[in-house]
Amino acid sequence: QVQLVESGGGSVQAGGSLRLSCAASGFTDSRRCMGWFRQAPGKERERVAAIYTGGGSTYYADSVKGRFTISQDNAKNTVYLQMNSLKPEDTAMYYCAARTYYSCRSPPQSADFNYWGQGTQVTVSS
Repeated sequence: QVQLVESGGGSVQAGGSLRLSCAASGFTDSRRCMGWFRQAPGKERERVAAIYTGGGSTYYADSVKGRFTISQDNAKNTVYLQMNSLKPEDTAMYYCAARTYYSCRSPPQSADFNYWGQGTQVTVSS
């Protein structure tokens, strides 16, 4: 049974940092595209970052470039999203997603991802 479990969300002031984790289990192949998406109330889901676990290539949305870093620990089957210089507009529910058997498209499309976590809330106050 495939599972994606996010953790690390919380409330911070603008300029602060958080690190989100996505622990994956149940996959039969270690190579997959892992993505982070976010959705704020009343807004559409937005792609944030992605990484191909088979080679390490990454993608970042323009809105987070230079502030967020996606990384992986294959030994732990975990993908991280380090978020620095957080802004109030980063406030959203953050979701981890997996696209099995394929590398990441650039930009990644949410419809490509066949497994999703339950989400972790990030709130940034001004």
